[in-house]
Amino acid sequence: MPLQLPKSSWSTTELEDLRELSRSFLQKEVTPHQERWAAEKKADRELWTKAGEVGLLCLSIPEEYGGGGGTFAHEAVLYEEQARAGDSAWGVTVHNGIVAHYLLAYASEEKKREWLPKLATGEMVGAIAMTEPGTGSDLQGIKTRAVRDGDHYVLNGAKTFITNGFHADLVIVACKTDPDAGAQGVSLLVVETATPGFRRGRLLDKVGMKGQDTSELFFDDVRVPAANLLGEAEGQGFVQLMRQLPQERLIIAVTAVAGLEAAVDLTLEYTKERTAFGRPIFSFQNTKFTLAEAATEAAVARAFLDQCVERHLKGELDVQGAAMAKLWTTERVNKVIDDCVQLFGGYGYMTEYPIARAWADVRISRIFGGTSEIMKEIISRSL
Repeated sequence: MPLQLPKSSWSTTELEDLRELSRSFLQKEVTPHQERWAAEKKADRELWTKAGEVGLLCLSIPEEYGGGGGTFAHEAVLYEEQARAGDSAWGVTVHNGIVAHYLLAYASEEKKREWLPKLATGEMVGAIAMTEPGTGSDLQGIKTRAVRDGDHYVLNGAKTFITNGFHADLVIVACKTDPDAGAQGVSLLVVETATPGFRRGRLLDKVGMKGQDTSELFFDDVRVPAANLLGEAEGQGFVQLMRQLPQERLIIAVTAVAGLEAAVDLTLEYTKERTAFGRPIFSFQNTKFTLAEAATEAAVARAFLDQCVERHLKGELDVQGAAMAKLWTTERVNKVIDDCVQLFGGYGYMTEYPIARAWADVRISRIFGGTSEIMKEIISRSL
């Protein structure tokens, strides 16, 4: 029997219908291909257009820009079902929940109408490029440089660990327009990847998330139209990033909690079927106590997450609250899945078992979107 947790307080009949659509799409178009995608280090490009056809892209973007006209709750439903399906290959969280919202918030009206409908159909795949070979959490230290030249910027630099990097048609690039101004010198430029001078590096070989295309990106004298600057002036990039990061961190929390719940369900099923010493593993006190703790962790994480989603839907989730959500849920999912692997024994270390893949996949959750250490630093500022 799976975990019996109450329905999320923000759930509605409409959202449950979307959940069924998401689940059926993932079962048909994603689950059968996971092993091949892991070997190829990327999902199929047509997955994006198929998702666009059924309306799963840009769910929370207004209809006037080709989106679904929904809220963050619509996005959360899709991300939860993706996590429960055990998929980490499809970079839809970045495309839907991050890239599209930077464009909605900061692009000019003309550019919104040019780019957002293409993201919504899957004609374009979106990525955001912040991390560099020498700069991770310290965004003020980025070296990628954009120099104004008439109606264009000339962009030079390199980015790494970029989700959707291989398939991306549009990349939001964090760069320095004034290298001497610290955070005030950071700007965001949108680069269409067909532009001369843009090139992709290798698909990176990761410990987990094997099927997600994660690439190096290089910009060699790329001429980017000045109209592709996000915001009304240079130097607004750092503030824009700080305003959008809470949603990114809440997205990570959503997937962490759904992944935690799925792991507990998998382990309950396994321990009740697998026998040792003539009886089900679940009948041993250690197993029952471990899973009792895991079920409690799931319930507490779900309650906190639902509270954060409600606050975000009301526009009340602040930077510290989002940092707490990411810190708590990612630390918990790593602990619980590690405990679950232990109950699987040797099979828990075999990649053919979903619990093993989940164990490898979730480790990065304590690093990307801001490390656990950075989350603690952010939280401490409000104390």
